Amino acid sequence: MKKAFLILFVFTFCNQITFAQKETTIVTLKNDDKAPTINKNIYGHFAEHLGRCIYGGFFVGDTSKIPNTKGVRNDIIAALKELKIPNLRWPGGCFADTYHWKDGIGPQEQRPTIVNKWWGGTTEDNSFGTHDFLNMCELLETEPYLSGNVGSGTVQELADWVQYTNFSGKSPMSDLRKKNGRAEPWKVKFWGIGNEAWGCGGNMTAEYYAGEYRKFATFMSDWENTGGITRIASGSNSGDYNWTEVLMKNIPLNMLGGIGVHHYAVINWNKKGDGVDFTEEQYFKTMQSALKMEELVTKHGAIMDKYDPEKKVAMLVDEWGGWYEVEKGTNPGFLYQQNTMRDAVLAGATLNIFNNHADRVRMANLAQCVNVLQAVILTDKAKMITTPTYHVMKIYAVHQDAKLLPVSFQSPLYTVNGETLPAVSASASKDKNGAIHISLVNVDAKNKNKIEIDVKDLGVKNFTGTIITSAKLQDYNSFDTPNKIVPTAFKGFENKKGKLEITIPPFSVVVLEGK
Repeated sequence: MKKAFLILFVFTFCNQITFAQKETTIVTLKNDDKAPTINKNIYGHFAEHLGRCIYGGFFVGDTSKIPNTKGVRNDIIAALKELKIPNLRWPGGCFADTYHWKDGIGPQEQRPTIVNKWWGGTTEDNSFGTHDFLNMCELLETEPYLSGNVGSGTVQELADWVQYTNFSGKSPMSDLRKKNGRAEPWKVKFWGIGNEAWGCGGNMTAEYYAGEYRKFATFMSDWENTGGITRIASGSNSGDYNWTEVLMKNIPLNMLGGIGVHHYAVINWNKKGDGVDFTEEQYFKTMQSALKMEELVTKHGAIMDKYDPEKKVAMLVDEWGGWYEVEKGTNPGFLYQQNTMRDAVLAGATLNIFNNHADRVRMANLAQCVNVLQAVILTDKAKMITTPTYHVMKIYAVHQDAKLLPVSFQSPLYTVNGETLPAVSASASKDKNGAIHISLVNVDAKNKNKIEIDVKDLGVKNFTGTIITSAKLQDYNSFDTPNKIVPTAFKGFENKKGKLEITIPPFSVVVLEGK
């Protein structure tokens, strides 16, 4: 009798699994006049003095045979302009709280060296400094986001940096800027007051940092430029909700333009796993960590709402991405890792979370831009390739400054070893020209998913699609096969009387456009 019951249970359970896989996920989009605009700065990037991000990445020097503009690679500039990056964070990261900006101005041959104590113990010559970075941002047509030194710097040093970059009148710092060849100020808007103050930025308590922030912010002013500057507090380490609570409670809102959150998708900090040779179980664990972003944004946002119900203070997830062991044979302090379809899925699902929380999340910075962690660009001497993550951010760029269309649906589940995750991730927006864009991610590594979306009331009829997918989760673009993973036309959908019926393959990212 027990045996018969067990057979019946297994048969029923298997049938339920099969049925669940065949079920259609109904996604509802809403035209909501009160919905927020998806701030383009959610699609920001990060360039730290770390490994080969700056030296050997962005910057090769003006004597290099690699085509460059004042030492910055032309191919990287072109690729990032195509990506429409809205902002770029620099010089760190942990490096920011050891960086003294005056060491990086003036004639290059006269600049002192610095030992990068955080990343590999390398000696840098400060040949890439404030002018080089801000001029590069002008080439990129992107907003600079400067991280100020609070850990080992002074209030005067940071106040001087603001004056040096932003003040057009006569002052000691503007005179120095002009002496160094730049007549007009750059008008830098975004300023981070320290980085990871709870860790490499000084191992401070939340209460102590709140006091330091108030002191530094008091002396950072910009009376000339419209809107002044946006002062950004060093935010929490992932789920440290007390950090956010203390800062929101103890810093006056008129001194606080934004507050950060840092979260990396990591299997285990002591055993991160390989960037390419990973199992489905490791993929699942990575996505489990990545999708925790939904909880983090929601809970940090609830704390901010308590003190700032009008949502005047922005949440900035100014470090996010996947973190694995470095590629075999590379310097462990340089954090160089490959970029697979796992990273494409991770990026698409994370950006959907940010889009859907656009009322509070108004900036984010993928870590990092070139040759470090979940990079969008990798270089090998004169060679350059774009990664699957690059292509996700490229096809998602349609959401920048578009009006959010709130989505609602009950996701099917992706199950590995008895643990489950939502298999489907989605966000949608309507741009200024009336075009509708729907981003869909299938997190499931084995099963396709069927999705139905009613679009009758959206005022669009003709849809096209783009997909990023590959044969294996572990596939990546290499210097020998740089175009193994690129966006291609997606045909796996039909528009039946105003209802889109979509079949999305395993571990893939899709963007649909309706006009």
